Amino acid sequence: MAQLLYRIGRFSGRRPWLVVAVWLAILAVSAAAFLAGRGTLANGFDIPGTETARVTEQLDRKIPGLSGGAGMVVFRTTDGSPIDKRQRQAIGELTASARTLPYVANVIDPFAAEAERAAQAQAIADGPAQLDAFERQLPDGPAGEAMRQALADQRRQLELGAQLLELADRARLVSADGSTAVAHVTFTVSRLTLPDEAKIAVRDHFGQAHIDGITIDVSDEIASTLPSLVTPAEVAGVVIAAIVLIVMLGTLIAAGLPILTALLGLAIGVLVSLSLSDLVQMSSVTPVLGLMLGLAVGIDYALFIVHRHRRQLTQGVDINESIGLANGTAGNAVVFAGCTVLVALLALNITGIPFLGVMGNVGAICVGVAVLMAVTLTPALLGLVGHRVVRRRQRGRVAAAPIRPARAMSTVWALLVLLLGAAALAVVAIPAQDMRLGLPDGSAEDPDSTQYRTYQIVAQQFGEGVNGPLLVTATLSEPATDPVDRLEAQVRVARLIAEQDDVVAVAPAGASDDGTMLAFQVVPAKGPTSVSTTELVRTLRSLSPLPDGTTLGVAGQATGNIDISEMLADALPGYLALVVGISALIMLGVFRSVLVPIVATLGFVLSLFATYGALVAVYQWGWLGRVFGVHDPGPILNFLPVLLVGILFGLAMDYQLFLASGMREAYAHGTPARPAVVAGLRAGRAVVTAAGIIMIAVFSGFIFSELTVARPLGFGLAFGVLADAFTVRMLVIPALLHLLGPAAWWLPRWLDRILPRVDVEGAALRRRDSAGPRPDAEPDRAMATTRG
Repeated sequence: MAQLLYRIGRFSGRRPWLVVAVWLAILAVSAAAFLAGRGTLANGFDIPGTETARVTEQLDRKIPGLSGGAGMVVFRTTDGSPIDKRQRQAIGELTASARTLPYVANVIDPFAAEAERAAQAQAIADGPAQLDAFERQLPDGPAGEAMRQALADQRRQLELGAQLLELADRARLVSADGSTAVAHVTFTVSRLTLPDEAKIAVRDHFGQAHIDGITIDVSDEIASTLPSLVTPAEVAGVVIAAIVLIVMLGTLIAAGLPILTALLGLAIGVLVSLSLSDLVQMSSVTPVLGLMLGLAVGIDYALFIVHRHRRQLTQGVDINESIGLANGTAGNAVVFAGCTVLVALLALNITGIPFLGVMGNVGAICVGVAVLMAVTLTPALLGLVGHRVVRRRQRGRVAAAPIRPARAMSTVWALLVLLLGAAALAVVAIPAQDMRLGLPDGSAEDPDSTQYRTYQIVAQQFGEGVNGPLLVTATLSEPATDPVDRLEAQVRVARLIAEQDDVVAVAPAGASDDGTMLAFQVVPAKGPTSVSTTELVRTLRSLSPLPDGTTLGVAGQATGNIDISEMLADALPGYLALVVGISALIMLGVFRSVLVPIVATLGFVLSLFATYGALVAVYQWGWLGRVFGVHDPGPILNFLPVLLVGILFGLAMDYQLFLASGMREAYAHGTPARPAVVAGLRAGRAVVTAAGIIMIAVFSGFIFSELTVARPLGFGLAFGVLADAFTVRMLVIPALLHLLGPAAWWLPRWLDRILPRVDVEGAALRRRDSAGPRPDAEPDRAMATTRG
């Protein structure tokens, strides 16, 4: 591989415009593929085979009108006074005209619905007296008896109807003080397939309307559309990365090359990924993940090659030879490191969770493009700029620098660093024990957004549970085709549901034509992400089957979140074990040591759980909420723990590879074990620090993204890099390797014979580079052994 990359580097350096033209052509093809194949991105997540998916499929077959997406529109007076007649009429006209919008199945006028409820209640109240009066006029005989039996059935229907009205009494569309009304919007397709154009049409229809004295807001299901992939916060992250590159590389030209290659590779990776969105269901956060990873690793991978090339130029190496050597050494390590990230991302497909596998595949596409750009376009650009990547006065400076042999760190200091570093991460990890998983609701949106206002208004005026009602189905053992039988079944099931804790209201939502399925809307006491709602869902599911053979199913936003969260939690241990196993095998071959893979793996697990703890403290407990924009703490994004395992594993193994391989190289060249640790650390710490800061800067830019689900993802990746690169890889592991001494590099002879020789840094090529300093030297030795 090193020889191949060496030749690719020399070719790209000699034919730079050809390489640039090829990549620009690939960009054009990617753009064309995007325009031809782009589809609709989903604003939610779904896992086939879950209980929610099963119930939703049943509803789609039996009661189709209830399986579509839904949202709310909130009308509220500006002064808190009751909505007057003129305003009610305007709201009625506005809701009526909204029924003609694309993909809209129905829009319920809250005042018409409340008037219908009142009329129904009055009819039920007046019904017995009317029936009594009618019965007194009936004749005697068989004809009268038949009519009396019919009247008895009607009385029973009135009684059952009264009970249903009582059970649904608190499921209101107009607030008690009359100042607020909610119009429910239902769509003809599910929320996952509802196009943004349909939501924008509804949002604009109500948002652009003007009713004097009324404010209009819409819920998250209507307001959430595909956000901008690039925001000022993300641009700020790139600016910070550019500053780090300028400080690290010393010239604007050298600093600009990694950013240029990263941006071009990112454009290709994201366009290619989005071109597949019409073929596979892709969530709105999926391209954001590709954007994060492609930008971060794209800058870092190019940085390693540029840094190696600059060092060689200052030592007097010919430009084209230096480009080839940099590509064959640092580029070889980049390819190997990129492959570890690709393996971790692609392994997400084995979790059995489709949307997570798609996210991993998109991330892998962007990382793969970043690797290819680094080893082809970066050498081409280096050939174009020539000696301008270094200042003239820098040439020869490193070659003339005195070489100081590395000295071992103090054992006391190593022990202190190990204990303090591990203890600090362990303390940060403590909150992880309290982790709850879920998906964000409207309360997690920006406080100035319409969906946040809707969530808060509904919670205040109608109760938190109205923001996430449950849909309960009852599949009867015997069809209820008779009206009385159907009402009795509805009352029986509704009463059972209402008897459970934290149930505020139960209202009939529909029935199948064949009388085998009934549907109910259940309003819980708390919101969709609360602990009590989660327990209510489990309780309702545990009731099935009922003694009479009726089976219950529970669906809705809250249950979907619960099902996905539980399935992800179940997948996490197996995925973590797989990733850790892969990690150990890779490092066993690279470092030819039994203990180094164990140490590195334990360090990864420690930094991972510290990241989990930080996420819980900030996003679930609300610590430092003002700093990170967390105003309403809630459960952790359900797919985040699994996703972090894959991404942070790949990045952690990058850091471990480039730092520990320098230590291994020094030890293999005769440096004692303990000084070799310091030699490897000195050789890599500058560029690892720069690369780590770049990663953190890029990921941190997404903490303030417009997309709610991207914020904890950006925080988790930024904190994970901080904990792993700066605490574990540069403090804890060097200290532990020092304490282990020569035992750190022990490998049984039988295992040494069967393990393949893995040259991930192009050692054979470096032996050709006579300008390189000794392995135990302090100056930036062998750029290929440095990585962040």
